[in-house]
Amino acid sequence: MKNLVYFLAIALMVISCGTVNTKNTSDSKKDMREAVVISNDSLEYEIIIYDIGFSTYLNTIAKPMEFYSQNYLEAKNNFYVVAWNIRANNPIRYGDLYGNQIDYSTYIDYGLEVNYKLYNYFKFFEKKYKIRLR
Repeated sequence: MKNLVYFLAIALMVISCGTVNTKNTSDSKKDMREAVVISNDSLEYEIIIYDIGFSTYLNTIAKPMEFYSQNYLEAKNNFYVVAWNIRANNPIRYGDLYGNQIDYSTYIDYGLEVNYKLYNYFKFFEKKYKIRLR
């Protein structure tokens, strides 16, 4: 299952850039430091989140990974993914914040770290854009 959530990289680059971006090399390096990469080589997928502020949110506001169980995060992510995909399929009604659908399967064990980062991205997204995905 390759490219689980590549849409976040594309959608969030569009959201955060807004217009054509002419950055110099030092700005690009700073962006890569801000990018959060979630990958699992054994499942062959990668998630890259470029949303400005998510890295800071993950390191300062988000509860530690050990606070959650994997089962809890999987249940929450399943809920958020369904809500996200509904909105991604209806851009006229919900706007273009959501980009593409997320291909998230409840039958695949993504592991605690991936579920933790994905869950916290949804929480960050809700806080940043003042949108509830429920």
